[in-house]
Amino acid sequence: MGQAGEKYEKNMECAKTMKEERDLVKKAKRGDADAFAGLYEQIYKDLYHFALYTLKNAQDAEDAVSETVMDAFSSIRKLRSDTAFSAWIFRILSNKCNQKIREYCLLREKTVPEQAWESTPSDPWGNETEEYIEVRKSFFELAEEERMIVGMHIFLGYKTREIAEILNMNENTVRSKESRAIQKMGNRLKDLR
Repeated sequence: MGQAGEKYEKNMECAKTMKEERDLVKKAKRGDADAFAGLYEQIYKDLYHFALYTLKNAQDAEDAVSETVMDAFSSIRKLRSDTAFSAWIFRILSNKCNQKIREYCLLREKTVPEQAWESTPSDPWGNETEEYIEVRKSFFELAEEERMIVGMHIFLGYKTREIAEILNMNENTVRSKESRAIQKMGNRLKDLR
C-alpha cells in the first residue's frame, strides 16, 4: 500500500473514532454512565499526564483528574457540541490545575518567608534548577489555549492534526498558535539572561 493509501486509512480510522466519540457523547448527555465511562477510558491517561506535568505531584494530579471527571460527568448535558468533548474536559482539567497552583502559591506565601524560598535549593515539586522554574513560569504565563496546545503537543505527544480535532480548530491555526506561544516563552526566557 502506498503513502496515499496509508493516509486514507488513517483518515478513515480517525473519522470512525470521531463518530464513535460523538455517539458516546450523545448517550452520556442522556445520562448513560457507561457511555461516559467509555469516553473517560479513551482519554484518562492523557488527562493524568497533563495534570502530572502541570502539577508535578502524583496525588494532586490524581485529585485534579478525579475532580475534573466528577465535574464533567455532572455537567455533560451542558456540553454544546458533541464533537468538543476532549477540548471541554481538558479545559476543565486546566482550570483545576490552575486552581491547585494558586493554592500552592498561597500556601508558599503563608508558610515560607520569601528569602527562605529563594535560597531553598528545590521547589515544592522537587525540581532543582532555576532554569526549570523559569521555563515553568513562562509556560504558565501563556494564555489557557496556548498552554493547552503546547502541553498537548510537547508533553503528551499529540500531533497537530489530533490537537486540531480535539480543539475544533484548523491545523494551520494550531501550528501558528503553538509557534507564537513558543516564541512568547522564548522571548520571556531571553529577557532573563
